[in-house]
Amino acid sequence: MNPVSTGLPDAAQPPDLGYRDNIAQVEPYGIDHIPDAERHGKPSSQFFIWFAAGLNFPIMLLGFSAASLGLSMTAAVTAIVTGALVGAVAMGVLSRMGVHLGVPQQMQARGPLGFIGNLLPVAYINVFAGVGWAAVTIILGGKALGVLIGVPFWICAVILAALQLTVAVFGYNMIHYLERILTFVLLALFVLVTAVSLQRGSSFLEADPSASGYTGPTGGWVTLAGHFLAFLIAWLPFASDYSRYLPSTPHISRRAGVLTALGNFLTLSWLGVTGAVLAGASDSTDPIVALKELTGPWAVPAMLAILLSSFSQNFLNVYGGAISLQTLGLPFRRSTCVTLICVAALGVSLWAADGIYTSFEVFLNLTAYFIAPYVAVLLMDYYVGPRKDRSRIPELFDRNRLFEWGFVAWVAGALAAVPFWKSHVYTGFVAASHPEWGELSYYVGFAVAALVYLATRKLPPLWHRSPGPRPVDGKPSGRAADEENRSTTDTVNTTDATDATSG
Repeated sequence: MNPVSTGLPDAAQPPDLGYRDNIAQVEPYGIDHIPDAERHGKPSSQFFIWFAAGLNFPIMLLGFSAASLGLSMTAAVTAIVTGALVGAVAMGVLSRMGVHLGVPQQMQARGPLGFIGNLLPVAYINVFAGVGWAAVTIILGGKALGVLIGVPFWICAVILAALQLTVAVFGYNMIHYLERILTFVLLALFVLVTAVSLQRGSSFLEADPSASGYTGPTGGWVTLAGHFLAFLIAWLPFASDYSRYLPSTPHISRRAGVLTALGNFLTLSWLGVTGAVLAGASDSTDPIVALKELTGPWAVPAMLAILLSSFSQNFLNVYGGAISLQTLGLPFRRSTCVTLICVAALGVSLWAADGIYTSFEVFLNLTAYFIAPYVAVLLMDYYVGPRKDRSRIPELFDRNRLFEWGFVAWVAGALAAVPFWKSHVYTGFVAASHPEWGELSYYVGFAVAALVYLATRKLPPLWHRSPGPRPVDGKPSGRAADEENRSTTDTVNTTDATDATSG
């Protein structure tokens, strides 16, 4: 099946570096637009990569939190399924954008926000998220490995970080290959964990107004659904990263979107409900201890599931974090960026290991609060704005487009959400006055950002740097010519990151 043309002129097509589907070759592309010749793979790859990434213990942590919210099992299950469904659909839509445009999600945001306008959300949201998620997963995997082999946590953390670094350096094809294998291995292990938990668990959750986080049945339900939505919101800026090599045809795009959504929904719903079962069946407030106690003689495969799931998620965390660094325009190779993310994540994991469960909830909130309006702008720009037009892909590499109105929309959405924040770090005045409403920050931020985008989308560009005066023939000359060339043709080959195409 031949891919649909990108709409780029031949001179603007990125170079064909012969990567194709080679697993053992270090990926040569960074934040590049993927050329037609390099498009490969099947839509089913999207199911495997997200299903494997979702088979992860942090999701059980979120289900475990239903007990502290005082929810009954019925309320917990419906909240988990609802939050997972909304987030999974959003993931599917953004994955389709990657197939169509062939560039990473964060590079797509340069369209509506501009080059400088995109730096703050990428630096805070995505680099922070990449490092933070990698650290959380190293902590959980390291603790499980420590239980299995009886060595200090720091040794386990170093081992995990080194292995994850190696795979992320090889990149896209290696990650897809290993995620497919991990899907079947983790599926067997988590089926076992689920079966043992259900068989040995003595009770289901009952509504508990005395619970520490109880804010009423509605507030608790909205908050728990928000936790599961927030889990996927944190992944939204990376959805296109793992679909951008697929051949760009309508059929493949549709299937990739559906399978992305399905992979995410199934794992979040399944493990979230299992986490709620764990909360009702153990007296421990530490989920790993609870899982060990509950699984009894099956504790070893349960710990192995947590350990291997740290790989399935951290391959993506580290890879996505490296793309974030390159999107900032840093003149580093992708392999260098991967190393920086791994080292930072290892450092954070060693520092935050003891307070992981409270830190996890805070981290989840602080990323989702800012990502929700960011995603709103991305979606509006694609479905209402001009971003579907592939002939405009060079705009994403144009550093002269400093700020666009989408940046204003993102800021407005982020600020509008602050009064609704409900976090250990800060609680907004609306959330404090109406705890019974639950966690509404994500929805408010998304809605305001979307409305501001719609209100400003037809205004003149917010701030563009002029490439210089044009001579009579309409073509720039000298330095101005260099700037324009870099922002239209060669920049599609990632000249805004000096070595971005070097593995």
